[in-house]
Amino acid sequence: MAADVEAQNGGHDVNSKGASAPPQGSDANGAPKKPRPRRPNYHEIHVKPIPLDIYPLPAFIPHNPISIVRIVLALLSHSLFPPKSHVVAHRAYFSAETQSIHVTDAASIRALWEQGFWGKGSLSRSEPQWLTGEKKKRGIEASKTSAEVTQNRREERRQFKLERARAQREAIEQQLRQEGKLDADGSIEELVDDGQISESPRGTIYTPDAGDVVTVKGDSIVSEIDKSLKESAPSWDEAEPMRSEAVEIKDQEHLQLTPEEAFYLTYSFGALSVATVTEGETEGSPVSYPSWFLFRLYAAYAGFPVPEALISNLQSAYQIHNDGRGSVSDISRIEPDNQFILRYVVYHHFRSLGWVVRPGIKFAVDYLLYLRGPAFHHAEFAIMIIPSYSDLYWTQAPESETKLECRQRELRRKDWWWLHRVNRVQSAVFKTLVLVYVEVPPPWDVKASSESGLKVDIGNVLKQYKVREVVIKRWSPNRNRD
Repeated sequence: MAADVEAQNGGHDVNSKGASAPPQGSDANGAPKKPRPRRPNYHEIHVKPIPLDIYPLPAFIPHNPISIVRIVLALLSHSLFPPKSHVVAHRAYFSAETQSIHVTDAASIRALWEQGFWGKGSLSRSEPQWLTGEKKKRGIEASKTSAEVTQNRREERRQFKLERARAQREAIEQQLRQEGKLDADGSIEELVDDGQISESPRGTIYTPDAGDVVTVKGDSIVSEIDKSLKESAPSWDEAEPMRSEAVEIKDQEHLQLTPEEAFYLTYSFGALSVATVTEGETEGSPVSYPSWFLFRLYAAYAGFPVPEALISNLQSAYQIHNDGRGSVSDISRIEPDNQFILRYVVYHHFRSLGWVVRPGIKFAVDYLLYLRGPAFHHAEFAIMIIPSYSDLYWTQAPESETKLECRQRELRRKDWWWLHRVNRVQSAVFKTLVLVYVEVPPPWDVKASSESGLKVDIGNVLKQYKVREVVIKRWSPNRNRD
């Protein structure tokens, strides 16, 4: 008997309700499913968390004396033949128009993105993939970009929801016919017109009196809901790529770094050199800025509007300092609460702790913290920077009273309603808001008008800033009752 039923159903499996299930490896229509393309191995692509080569010592095993010999041999080998941690020194160009740092070399772009997720593509949402997308658009074979994969998945989910709603509607109509509430050739629209049932704009069906939701009883039509979306879904996977002539496409995208990212790569790692000329200029050879001058340059561009006289004086002072022609004058000192410095202090703090720090403007915050990077996880924390003027200098020094009043006026804008709005956004995207208070020290750039004061002891400056973290979470009476 079982063999006869199997033969009548074309070799398909039969469930307890008598409905036949499609064979394994095919959809509800019987067509073979196309296998999903394999995802890139991100663990192999992003195996290096920073753009440096690290040479760890062998593991020490207490009960194995040979491990001590291995450590000694490794130390001797590194002493006699020191390994190079900086295999490649990447070059970048500072753009005054965009107030960002541009990396144009293709190898450096891939290396900086794959080794720590630094910067973003100037023509892409995050990962520099403009060239791959352009090849796909022109019909040249190329791998899918991450943006295309995300868009395809969204379209698949949308089509699946539409198909599921249609199948549920048909199942309800079939159930109403079996209960005698609907004619054989009738539809739900007739019951809605007669006032027997009501339908919401989202397709949910209710009884008019009690407001109960009309649902499907039993699982005899479950297979209808699991139908394939092959007929209605876009056929981007099955379409053959258009063949075009072999035309070389020039990559017009560059990697765009924020000043905080670029300065961390320059000062902390020494893996990035920022040149004084742009890519299009050919006169002379590019000369890299030292870290102390980049510190002043990024701080000068932190405000808006950018004071042109300050930038011109800073460039002139740098030329005078390099040529050794005398003392430097008319250099505006860096305020201790400069926006670039506050942002870099926080960036340096979390990068040093191992977090992948990305700009958070998409979610109305300063930074987003990733455990390993956007290719592996969503951002776990959202960072909002708030300067704190708790040092005695800001309350006792007479010359600082006016400035303190202006700064406190800015802080008053971040009241309870501001905090509630920001926290509400982070809760909606499943992120934890962290308020990072940066203790602003007294003015430290007091010798900016002398030749010796042009240089900045960056390490000593960063030591004067303190960081405090406060985690903010929404209190819900239903979830936090205890």
